[in-house]
Amino acid sequence: MADASWLTPRTDGVELVVHACPGAKQSAVGGVHGAALRVRLAARPVEGAANQELVRILAEALGVSRRAVTLRSGARGRTKRLHVAGLDVAQTRARLGPYL
Repeated sequence: MADASWLTPRTDGVELVVHACPGAKQSAVGGVHGAALRVRLAARPVEGAANQELVRILAEALGVSRRAVTLRSGARGRTKRLHVAGLDVAQTRARLGPYL
């Protein structure tokens, strides 16, 4: 996890670049894909179901509420930017460590 170009500090939290993989057998954080955090999603990309599942999985993995995770861009694509309030880079790396 030396290169974390997918993780950017913000004044009120962190921003994550995520590569979403909808339609997987089960939802899970699955390491790094290029310059993005890979997240497999069991939900299909229909009517926002995959985006809702992405927020749920990241909130669970990071130990924060779903309200702390906000989709900032990429709602219709695989590459997404999400903001996580209340965490800094070190906390985020520590909490995602087991998944990477």
